[in-house]
Amino acid sequence: MCGLSGELRFDGEPADAAAVARMTAVMEPRGPDGCGIWAQGPAALGHRRLKVIDLSARASQPMVDAELGLTCVFNGCLYNYKDLRDTLRAEGYRFFSASDTEVLVKAYHRWGQRCVDHFKGMFAFAVAERDTGRVTLARDRLGIKPLYITRNAARLRFASTLPALLAGGGVDTRIDRTALHHYMTFHSVAQPLTILAGVDKLPPATVRTFEPDGSALDDYVYWRPDFTRRQQLTPAEWTEAVLAGLRAAVDRRMVADVPVGVLLSGGLDSSLIVALLGEAGQTDLQTFSIGFTAAGGESGDEFGYSDLVAERFGTDHHKIRIDDSRLLPALPGAIAAMSEPMVSHDVVAFYLLSQEVARHVKVVQSGQGADEVFAGYHWHPPLAGVPRESATAAYSTLFFDRPHDGLADILCPDYLTPDDVSSAYVRRHFVTPGADTALDAALRLDTGVMLDDPVKRVDNMTMAWGLEARTPFLDHDLVELAASCPPELKLASGGKGVLKSAARGLVPDEVIDRPKGYFPVPAIRHLRGPYLDMVREALTCPAAKSRGLFQRSYLEKMLQAPGEYRTTVGASALWQLALLELWLQTHGI
Repeated sequence: MCGLSGELRFDGEPADAAAVARMTAVMEPRGPDGCGIWAQGPAALGHRRLKVIDLSARASQPMVDAELGLTCVFNGCLYNYKDLRDTLRAEGYRFFSASDTEVLVKAYHRWGQRCVDHFKGMFAFAVAERDTGRVTLARDRLGIKPLYITRNAARLRFASTLPALLAGGGVDTRIDRTALHHYMTFHSVAQPLTILAGVDKLPPATVRTFEPDGSALDDYVYWRPDFTRRQQLTPAEWTEAVLAGLRAAVDRRMVADVPVGVLLSGGLDSSLIVALLGEAGQTDLQTFSIGFTAAGGESGDEFGYSDLVAERFGTDHHKIRIDDSRLLPALPGAIAAMSEPMVSHDVVAFYLLSQEVARHVKVVQSGQGADEVFAGYHWHPPLAGVPRESATAAYSTLFFDRPHDGLADILCPDYLTPDDVSSAYVRRHFVTPGADTALDAALRLDTGVMLDDPVKRVDNMTMAWGLEARTPFLDHDLVELAASCPPELKLASGGKGVLKSAARGLVPDEVIDRPKGYFPVPAIRHLRGPYLDMVREALTCPAAKSRGLFQRSYLEKMLQAPGEYRTTVGASALWQLALLELWLQTHGI
């Protein structure tokens, strides 16, 4: 896991290596173990390295393969790199390192854009071709690894984080009104947009090649899971298939030349990861849980459940208690680590947890993604049986933060869109073929689009401390299997039914049958005292007034009664507005 950056000039000028160096320097926390810059003619690449596989200098990046005429920067991990290396060796390729990066380079030479079809892993990469002058960018199937792009008539720039692009300079930082509509509706910005007009995300499962003149080949979109009933299995057979798929995914993510731990929240998903590792005979497994001070009548930890799992499987368990004195001072750092505004209350929890975990290990497995893949959210059950023609309306009622008409009370006129662009975006996804039912279509949207927010949270907050997080529930083979599983099996037992069946007998029943929990950070949910003071300052300071995003009268009402303003999913509406302003101000926008 690392941070990458680069530039390709279209105007005949040499690449701006100094700009690439600035972009790369910003990402030092993502890769504290090494740094490299490569420049040749119109192309330049930068890299920050976190040593996980092949800890030697031979695996340093940018990796130049002079024999093949390719230079690569890569963020992520190819879990099947050893098998691919054997395949490529059999075809005559010679290797100078033991790294997955070099496997990627050889695979690109052998298969071109279609190399990604052979990869099992999480990745974002850029490959520069010496002989053609082309630069190819790619992301993994689920978008676990980020890749941001900005371009103008003279050049293309790309990086693992949006703040890195800002460090390069020359970015159009105006607010994109469609993206703002998404943010106020989905609590995140749907791909390929970002909140800034001048920056896009390369979509997941996409390979994009740029010619030296700036033209781009057609995107190679290499993966679209099918949410139809392709397999006819009994419920017991589905349970076995899911368990086998997850077992393979967890085992696959243990590949590393350093120890791998687990973020153990005390919920079903992370507990099942620990159980499967215990079943496989994993010893000396380090697990990590975090807890906060209770507030607003809400508990701030789930140690009771995580302790139960840690004791059952004999892990080296670390309980990390964060008192109030650490939470507030950590917020500026967490916001600075965000590539985009992230509203979820648990962002700072991931940030502080990662800080502590990184003292012990470089790699962890996490249960992120199980709710999107196996229908674990509260908006999934009501969609069962909804006619496809009514699916958009039903989904919006359950999931959207607020209706389109409500934005006129909140946003100033310059930032409004005349049309409900977020509903239109969802509608396009719901009518696309390849999903049998309204719930299938919703799960496809959640895994293909809305998943961007939680995976971005995990990536940004862990990598802020040089910690690599791996997500077995987002193994693409497992996602394909879950997509074909009948919705009623996923909805059973209050959600994630087939996963609960798979866990039965492995995970303690108390964990399987408990009410659904979240990463609790009560102080952010309830915004009192110094937290409310911070929010008030952000929304009323000169920078916020000059920007004029929000209606002053609406803000005043929210600040007077912050607990009364909630989004549809129960989040603090005031925090949503304040977080956007805090992010913009933090990044000098």
